[in-house]
Amino acid sequence: MITNERDTRAERLLQVANEMMTAARTAPKGKGFDIIEVAMVTGETIKQLSDAMLEYSQKTGLKFITRDAENILHAEAIVLIGTKQQIHSLNCGYCGFQTCAEKQQFPEVPCSLNSVDVGIAIGSACSVATDHRVDTRVMFSVGRVAQELNYMPGCSNIYGIPISSSSKNPFFDRISKTPVAK
Repeated sequence: MITNERDTRAERLLQVANEMMTAARTAPKGKGFDIIEVAMVTGETIKQLSDAMLEYSQKTGLKFITRDAENILHAEAIVLIGTKQQIHSLNCGYCGFQTCAEKQQFPEVPCSLNSVDVGIAIGSACSVATDHRVDTRVMFSVGRVAQELNYMPGCSNIYGIPISSSSKNPFFDRISKTPVAK
């Protein structure tokens, strides 16, 4: 039997995406609090996310989101990593408040350790993709719109990692095909 790489590419990419989700889940977390959430976007949902990103770009005026919305259409899957908010009661001051009790008055301000946890989980997930030579790019824009769409209820600080396996990484050297409105 002969199996052409092109015939099994999608299946293998989904396997890598699942391994990336495992790596994000098992990444070290501040005080061991398991508040990281991980999800995968595939198929038609990628197109829906792209469309929502285009709308969000128009609404906010953030032009780079238009470029990213076009760009994710080259992905076979997108791994989303975010965090639920939880104060760690360390009074570390990294969030800008001297104590966690003071910070609690402003729930919209993320605990810095939660943000660090997301970063560590992203690094763990991307290292899996690298080990498999899968193309990635960490995108704030994807996560921001996924948060708007409530893809990960109760989460903030969401980032998206589109993945692809092609002869050239489609997530670099990107130019938007949509003209800039003047």
